[in-house]
Amino acid sequence: MLDIASHVRVHVDALIAAQNDMGVCDAIEQNAPAGKPAIMSAPHVRKVAGIDPAVPSPTHNVAPLPPTPAPPAAGAVLQDRLAGWVSDLTTLHELTERLARTRSTDGALHELLRAGAALVGARRGFVVLGPAEDDGPSTTVGLGLGHADLGHIETVPRGAMSYGRLLDGLPGSPRPGEVAHPDLLGEPGLDPRHREVAARLGYAASYALPLAAETSPRLGAAVWLYDEPAEPTERRRHLAGLYTRYAAEHLARLMELEHARAQVATVAEELLPSRLPRVPGVRLAARHRTGPHGGGDWYDALPLPEGALGLAVGSVSGSGPSALAAMGRLRAGLRAYAVMEGEDPVAVLSDLELLLRLTEPARSATTLFAYCEPAGALRAGGRGSRIVLAGAGHSPPLVIGARRTEYVETSLSAPLGMLSCWEAPSVEFAPAPGETVLLYTDGLLQRTGDPMDRAFARLHAAAASVPRADRDDPGAIADHVLRTALPDGGDTADSAEDIVLLAARFD
Repeated sequence: MLDIASHVRVHVDALIAAQNDMGVCDAIEQNAPAGKPAIMSAPHVRKVAGIDPAVPSPTHNVAPLPPTPAPPAAGAVLQDRLAGWVSDLTTLHELTERLARTRSTDGALHELLRAGAALVGARRGFVVLGPAEDDGPSTTVGLGLGHADLGHIETVPRGAMSYGRLLDGLPGSPRPGEVAHPDLLGEPGLDPRHREVAARLGYAASYALPLAAETSPRLGAAVWLYDEPAEPTERRRHLAGLYTRYAAEHLARLMELEHARAQVATVAEELLPSRLPRVPGVRLAARHRTGPHGGGDWYDALPLPEGALGLAVGSVSGSGPSALAAMGRLRAGLRAYAVMEGEDPVAVLSDLELLLRLTEPARSATTLFAYCEPAGALRAGGRGSRIVLAGAGHSPPLVIGARRTEYVETSLSAPLGMLSCWEAPSVEFAPAPGETVLLYTDGLLQRTGDPMDRAFARLHAAAASVPRADRDDPGAIADHVLRTALPDGGDTADSAEDIVLLAARFD
């Protein structure tokens, strides 16, 4: 018991008894020593229960216990979840935007592998597309794997690989729609060849997802490889699944588009000459590039009586299968008119204009036809080569030689189908021995991306820069002009414009 001085002691029993009938303050006041005011607002608070307010509180040397953390509120948990969802959606949006910018199947496959590897936490992988035709070969593209590595993987029996189980519908995982091997080398039933290839290539786990589109339920499968035993978390699986579903639809659209373009290109090539004729005194070469939608640019070279030669280039308005059909009809009509009256190019084009108005009243076409008499032709009579040409709204030909590189001056004329009656004068000129006459379509000029006057200047500069060693080969001249006039791979770029080059070198 504390030793409290008598003058500060309070009779506790009396105090407690008093508290039953009065307030605490009244009880203290009643039991206080006489002569001392007991006011709560007094400057010196009275002593209660042996505590002297004048004595300072002792200093604590021990640090106070840390406060017990309160459990997180339900709102904070919900905010964390929403933040995670927003982050996942942002990641998927960025990855799908990058995928949507791809314009080829090969580019989309590489982007799929890169994005999928980031989502599942892998470093390498490969994707297998099923054959476009039932009996065709499959397509395999790798990430971090060379051709030799992919060749080793293809030696594993298809049914032993995860992509084979997905494409063939074989059971391979307790989770539907995926095949995971967290520890390949530790699996007792692993195919021996698969074990050998995994050890050779240095991967210990794999995770595979199917590529299934609405139009192609078994488009292919994507497989990602881990260097160590591992498997993606539930969150990574979910993100990868969403991404691959979008990627499969994008791939299906690209493959369908490329298949359609290939068919259009095949039709266009079949409508053009399968080979160029051999005529004494002249050598020919042609280059043709079809746009993705199938344009109506065309060319032709046909032998005519008495050793003469007919050369033609043209372009039909529009694109697609209908333009290809119109181009085929126009080329067939020109061949017939050239055989009957090829000596007069103006008459040939007049008849062709009538055919176009009757069969294709909603279309127009530009055409240039040249009637050529090489030096060895019977009509030449020992003279040099002679060319008579007429054009309907077409660009003038270009003469390339050792002493000159210039455009042939042709008369200004309207395209076929634009006037009720087409007519324009012809032009005659004589190419010197060793010179090459270059006929082309407007697509070559338009692919440069320059205004027409600058495009003509670029084409002229490209023709003038042909090396002397290539001037005897019309094919080399055409290739040089394409490379020089259309830099940065413009001759093979995915452009809407067709390109036609027809080069004729006269001896």
